[in-house]
Amino acid sequence: MRITPSGQTLGARIEGIDLQNPLSSAEIREILVALGQHGVLCFPKQTLDVDAFAAFGSCFGGLEINVANMFHEPEHPEVMILSNIKKDGKQIGLGDAGQGWHTDMSYSETIALTTILHAQKVPVVNGAPLGNTEFRNMHAAYDGLPADVKARIEGRTATHDFNKFWEMMRQRPGNTRPPLTEAQRKRKPPVSHPIAYTHPVTGKKVLYCTIGYVTHIDGMPAAESEALLDILYREQDRDQYLYAHRWTEGDVLMWDDIGTTHNAVADYGDHPRYMRRVQVLADRDYPAMVR
Repeated sequence: MRITPSGQTLGARIEGIDLQNPLSSAEIREILVALGQHGVLCFPKQTLDVDAFAAFGSCFGGLEINVANMFHEPEHPEVMILSNIKKDGKQIGLGDAGQGWHTDMSYSETIALTTILHAQKVPVVNGAPLGNTEFRNMHAAYDGLPADVKARIEGRTATHDFNKFWEMMRQRPGNTRPPLTEAQRKRKPPVSHPIAYTHPVTGKKVLYCTIGYVTHIDGMPAAESEALLDILYREQDRDQYLYAHRWTEGDVLMWDDIGTTHNAVADYGDHPRYMRRVQVLADRDYPAMVR
């Protein structure tokens, strides 16, 4: 396994490994350490099938079945399809996934350690890939906060609500997402998490508070909460924390859902795009796994 850092705030390329094959415990450890260190890992030119893709994700935690429970691979409800392609006039995948800054599954009691995508079809125009996925470094964003702001958020929690992001997407022109049913909302009620979150792999503090799902800071007057959230959002929006992945077909992209936030760039229109996705729960003893 060869790990080549991007040289930017996030990102590394991992070659010399075929993810179709089962991983050894040493390889799992090495990938976990790299994930904590680099935040976004790209395994290029992978041809793994759906079974192997799900098995790869399972090496790092349980696999979530999305609360909407739509658009998944046959016999694999945990493997979601992200695509703008239509068959017989109907969407075969979720066409607007991730379009806005957020952290996957921060709205869950058990949060995500990582999200993994496998690029089956990447839109290319004039030789350039479209549909970049952008990331921001939340280790660096926490470190960049002034000392007085760090003191204000220490011990504080914020409420995350799945419905906030879902409704934000529904308001976009041409969006076809239905509203969440009462049963879906009950399965994912709002939850609270620490704003200054201790990362289970690195052991360092990260800023775990993104505009996509956070509704307010708990136990704080509304005006004060909004003002402090504005400070936190402006800090993580700095250019030096930004990294963009340019997709190539066959890429398996694995990112740290605790130490990064991300946004899917929807600049490809009707040019066909097809990704497989798994979301991996942070339900293991990661300090023990990386020792």
